[in-house]
Amino acid sequence: MGNLAAFILSLAIMGVVVEMLRRKKLREKYAALWLVVGTGTLILAAFPSLLTIVTQLVGVQLPSNLLFIISILLLLGVCLHLSWEISVVEDETRTLAEEVAILRALIEQQAAATQANGDTSNKSTST
Repeated sequence: MGNLAAFILSLAIMGVVVEMLRRKKLREKYAALWLVVGTGTLILAAFPSLLTIVTQLVGVQLPSNLLFIISILLLLGVCLHLSWEISVVEDETRTLAEEVAILRALIEQQAAATQANGDTSNKSTST
């Protein structure tokens, strides 16, 4: 029964990822990661003895411990990647804010110059 639940869960994960990808709610580089997770879960659900074999090869005492280690490493990798993405976006945001400030200052200078030219032309026509 547990294998059936894991199998259905992995199919649901893969279905949700494909649907989010189709609706452009998830980018391809993130979808690849979740499809790998879904495929791994699907393989482990189909062949539960595979986890036991890998556990013995690695030298871990319980298969659940190996599963937790793999999950924690995967989550750490995701956190590291997202932290890197946030750093890149922060740098881009700072650069864009600086460019907007420069453009705003230029527009204000041009508006002031235009207004000053308009004032001097109005004064010369009224005299």
